[in-house]
Amino acid sequence: MEDRKKDHIELAFSSRTEPASIDARFYYEPLLAAHPSGGLKPFEFLGRNLRVPIWVSSMTGGTQLARGINTNLARVCREFGMGMGLGSCRIILKDDRYFDDFNMRPVIGPDLPLWANLGIAQVEQLIADQQVTLITELVKRLQADGIIVHVNPMQEWLQPEGDRLTVPPVETIKRLIDKTNLPIIVKEVGQGMGPESLRELLCLPLAGIEFAAFGGTNFASLELQRAAESERDLFAPLAFVGHTAEEMLSWINQEAESGSGIQVKNIIISGGIRNFLDGYYLLKKSRLPAVYGQASALLKYARGNYDDLQKFVEGQVKGLALAYAYLRIRTR
Repeated sequence: MEDRKKDHIELAFSSRTEPASIDARFYYEPLLAAHPSGGLKPFEFLGRNLRVPIWVSSMTGGTQLARGINTNLARVCREFGMGMGLGSCRIILKDDRYFDDFNMRPVIGPDLPLWANLGIAQVEQLIADQQVTLITELVKRLQADGIIVHVNPMQEWLQPEGDRLTVPPVETIKRLIDKTNLPIIVKEVGQGMGPESLRELLCLPLAGIEFAAFGGTNFASLELQRAAESERDLFAPLAFVGHTAEEMLSWINQEAESGSGIQVKNIIISGGIRNFLDGYYLLKKSRLPAVYGQASALLKYARGNYDDLQKFVEGQVKGLALAYAYLRIRTR
């Protein structure tokens, strides 16, 4: 105790906080709960039972490095009870050479969400070629719950080897719904979606929407870094167009409260979520069942030793438990 008190004295001056640094999103209520124990309360999401409201947002696949990353991510999902979206599965649509990079059902187990992933350009082409059954077969081979379609027109335009869309993405999604019985999630890739796009999606019989909002990994910006210098200079402003997760959530909440025939019941709030407090704040504001997704934050630890990833997620879970116990969001 003497050493602890000495530490307090020595650290007191360096631990001062200024009023301007306060996190004004929350009321702190220290009297209303004991310290949390026993983890978070389980809940249903996308027809599965989860123990933690964190989603592993789609990352990568197709290399030996990706196999290790995906295995670590699936393993941590199983340990903590989280859901996972795979990276683009295009490479295994017609070739099983890299199948083991994506074959995560044996790792994550039979009870948690695992979703395959394809880009809107691939879906458009498969529909045009009358090969939609390849998507169904992909989901079946992976023992996945359904397909995530990532909608990325800006990325495709800026990518040196990108595909060109000839059909509006919403029309392609409608055709996919008509031609399959697959559960479908639609997501962006780092710039989010505006109110009209969200309104269109909310009225479709989708399993869910993932934001991939502005503020996280931005694939338009990523592709610009790979482009020729003249292209970077010309199109750089496009990387700064988009919508934040909080902005997107406000639009979805408005639609949910209006009762205007929305069919989507699950949302994955992702993009710019730096920590568990960001996640907790947005979850508490959502009018629809939600989890929050992270990609780069998890990728940082998933590339190395599993123990590092485990400790990171464990810290996130403990932080969430404290937030649920002692924080209430402010109404503005």
